Amino acid sequence: MTGDALGQDPAELQGRIDSSKAHPARVYDVFLGGKDHYPADRDAAAAALAANPRGYLDVRHNRDFLRRAVTTLVEQDGIRQFLDIGTGLPTAENVHQIAQRITPDSRVVYVDNDPVVLAHARALLTSGPEGRTDYIDADLRDPARILEQAAKTLDFDQPVALCLVAILHFVADEEAYPLVRELLDALPAGSRLVLSHLTEDLNPEKIRAVQRTYTERGFTFVLRSRAEVERFFTENSLEIAAPGIVPAHRWRPDHAAPVPERPDEAYLAGLDDIEKVRYQDINDVTDADINVYAGTAAKG
Repeated sequence: MTGDALGQDPAELQGRIDSSKAHPARVYDVFLGGKDHYPADRDAAAAALAANPRGYLDVRHNRDFLRRAVTTLVEQDGIRQFLDIGTGLPTAENVHQIAQRITPDSRVVYVDNDPVVLAHARALLTSGPEGRTDYIDADLRDPARILEQAAKTLDFDQPVALCLVAILHFVADEEAYPLVRELLDALPAGSRLVLSHLTEDLNPEKIRAVQRTYTERGFTFVLRSRAEVERFFTENSLEIAAPGIVPAHRWRPDHAAPVPERPDEAYLAGLDDIEKVRYQDINDVTDADINVYAGTAAKG
């Protein structure tokens, strides 16, 4: 590992953390049952859950799509390198754990700009001895820096899977499409794009209510149609893999989503709704629960 981000002064890092405002990575952490967040993040997650009581299924199925996509790319497509932008906080089954379990020499570079994620980045750098991992402290809006730093770990003469999972809905149109184009232009033929994105196509009333809770907290929150999501692929001349751009739970389902160990009912009864999320089994999902499009594609 190169440890690009890990040499920072802890005091400087602490000074960058604004615990008074919710951050997407930390709100996501709440829904995944993590513990690395602040009251503002928890409040944002609770408001979103109140707006859509089964909204945790979007988050959890988005994460399970990433598991299936990485597994497919390694096992079936021979991909050995991943650039995961908008990584979020370390959680069970990070990209390098999935990839290196199958192919130990896989290389993974994580990118995020939340100092709380950076503070926990060592958990993302536990590469096996044959592979490599790195963490870059950078914003998606600075692709030049991302590519420059990623080249220290990844070989850009060989295919790379670019993972943009549940991040682009935080970026406005005038920035989002050019950013994706610049990143993909730097990758060689045979590279892949792994992308998921929130939409109002599927269950508009629920997701618009969630959108309001985020925009009230100052987030950019863009719900894109299927055609607008597909544009990230088509305008870059990518070949979209079967089954296409589909709701996340319908992208090559393997019915192997991890099932949390459920505590006794008395304990559950004492938890609030947001705390109960971590114990929910997501395998009971229906089409009425999901507001995420997902897909992968190859660069020719």
